[in-house]
Amino acid sequence: MLEDKTMVADTLTGINGELMRFGEMIPQTENKELKTTLKQFRAACEQSQEELYRIAREKSYYVPAAKATQEEVDHVKSLFSGKGL
Repeated sequence: MLEDKTMVADTLTGINGELMRFGEMIPQTENKELKTTLKQFRAACEQSQEELYRIAREKSYYVPAAKATQEEVDHVKSLFSGKGL
């Protein structure tokens, strides 16, 4: 029998995969109606993902990584601003 922790982890993995697929599909379609529908599906997936992460954190199934230091944040910003290249 599957444990709750395993089911939550598997569900989050599936949702994360769907979010990646939506991220690939949305910019590739020229049909505005389809693009809008895909964005709505993506938003619903994001909402489900956030709710499952909240539940997982409450039950200690998931422990987020430590927050980045300001130095780490500044370093990543510099990479994307062209200063770190």
